[in-house]
Amino acid sequence: MDILAIVGANVRALREARGLPQDELAHMASIHPSYMSDVENGKRNLSMKVLERIAAALRVPETDLLIRR
Repeated sequence: MDILAIVGANVRALREARGLPQDELAHMASIHPSYMSDVENGKRNLSMKVLERIAAALRVPETDLLIRR
């Protein structure tokens, strides 16, 4: 599994664990919902700034999004 797929799977798992719809998390992270969809599907090469905003919206350290589970 590549790093984009790992990040995407972690974002989706954390979002679902919190009961957040994808568009709400996108709003909280100040990114477009279609961009969030691409992140979760491992199709978007996101910047460190976007990773930081998603982690903040999920209230987790950035490293939690990078760990292979």
